Amino acid sequence: MSSLRVAIFAADTEKAKRCRACIEKVISPVSLELADYVLALGGDGLMLEVLRRYGMRDKKIYGINCGSVGFLMNLFASEDFSSLENKLLTAATYSIAPLVLETTQKDGTKLCHIAFNDVSLFRRTAQVAKLRVIIDGEVRLQGMLCDGINLSTPAGSTAYNLSLHGPILPLSSNLMALMPIAPFRPRRWRGALLPQESVLQIDSLESEKRPISAVADNAEVMDVICACIRQDRGSAVSVLFDSERDLQERVIKEQFTEDH
Repeated sequence: MSSLRVAIFAADTEKAKRCRACIEKVISPVSLELADYVLALGGDGLMLEVLRRYGMRDKKIYGINCGSVGFLMNLFASEDFSSLENKLLTAATYSIAPLVLETTQKDGTKLCHIAFNDVSLFRRTAQVAKLRVIIDGEVRLQGMLCDGINLSTPAGSTAYNLSLHGPILPLSSNLMALMPIAPFRPRRWRGALLPQESVLQIDSLESEKRPISAVADNAEVMDVICACIRQDRGSAVSVLFDSERDLQERVIKEQFTEDH
């Protein structure tokens, strides 16, 4: 058995359960409080949940893909995990900083959520949203008509941002991607790259007629009239990737993938 102190967080799927059973043959899991490593068994959704729950406790997070896409996960060709300890010890460590979303709702309620992938604002009715976009205190778009807007971290740039035709950002880029969702006016605006220290404020104009919601990864807030978003570098978490399957290489490769 391994001498590493490892906790396991698994999705409630048959594949994840089988994976856990195989891992426990070579590693005796410990409680989260005692662990130095946390194994996340599932897909990217589970990884985001683990990052939100445990990533800020000085734990190293190592994902094993038991889902579908698994961009943030590592792959095992079989269910033989005899090499797992060595993989943990030799894995490359990447620092991923979350976005902090602070919202004000129509009734004055203020809420705060974090997101490791992205924050999106969406229209809630048949009426398009009308948004004022303010960056570092300066109005950049006075009244954008659209279905919504998305701000992505480098780690999340291969997710919803990519489907919006946004740029894939290397983790070392120190940038965030801001992309419109189905823009109507200004029709020619195709998004922007923002420095990681930028503070984005989105005001919902005509909110009674055009209500919007804000979503931080999978946490949703309804009837938002103002959303402030910033990246919190002080709360960055450590995510491990196999040295032979480097995340930076995967980010570059994704930009040259041909769809079939």
